[in-house]
Amino acid sequence: MPQANGPLPNFEKPPVIEVVCGILFKAINSLLVPHFGLLWEKFRDEYPTCREVPPLNPLLEQYDNAKPFQIELSDTPPLPRIWFVHKNDTGVIQIQRDRFLHNWRKVHPEDEYPRYHKVMEMYKKQFSKFETFLTEHELGSLEPQQYEMTYINHMYQGDGWNSTKDVGALLPDFSFRNDPKRFLPAPESINWRTGFALPNREGRLHATVRHGKLKETAQSVIILDLTVRGIGTDRSLEGMAAWFDLAREWIVRGFVDLTGKEAQEKVWKRL
Repeated sequence: MPQANGPLPNFEKPPVIEVVCGILFKAINSLLVPHFGLLWEKFRDEYPTCREVPPLNPLLEQYDNAKPFQIELSDTPPLPRIWFVHKNDTGVIQIQRDRFLHNWRKVHPEDEYPRYHKVMEMYKKQFSKFETFLTEHELGSLEPQQYEMTYINHMYQGDGWNSTKDVGALLPDFSFRNDPKRFLPAPESINWRTGFALPNREGRLHATVRHGKLKETAQSVIILDLTVRGIGTDRSLEGMAAWFDLAREWIVRGFVDLTGKEAQEKVWKRL
């Protein structure tokens, strides 16, 4: 496998509209409904809105002939996933019995991606508060099972493409043969997914391409989701930070590998 050299590629106008960082850990069954109210007090000044959403099922990366991951049965009734939403709507803390996630998301056109290091600062700050809460209330320590990082990219119609038949200009590995003699018209929709293994079984990069329309404006968009899930041998906080750095490298270099050079230079302004 080729080795990446030099600094990570950078863009003046990256198409990133959301970044999610998180950890999946062994379920804390002692975490009960009343605790979520107490926990909210730690975040409420910055995250004044609270919502309940359905919990996420655990999904662990498997290798070779590993036994399928099984959810441990528990007599403890299930709890919802709780969202604490930032006062400017760009941040979301998600917590359930076996997961902690932090999202940065672009809500308004003027919102700018704050860059990786700032996103990680936000994640570490809020995750530390969660750990402190568990200690204060003697709910036990976290046993990490997997980390995850997702970058969601929106490629808007008119920025390097006009029809679904132009998808090859954005994503050369997934192109539609634009031959006037062919029978089929341009695809009505796009749905493509593949995965790439990280070295030493530290995770897997999942790339998903979809075509759709924005609910607010009905503008057509091609969505490229890049998600890395996995865990290294060092499961300390320092090890977690190093894993996120690795995941980010694979997402950024993967984005460059998967997208077209012209769009990188003219639309997203590669530096």
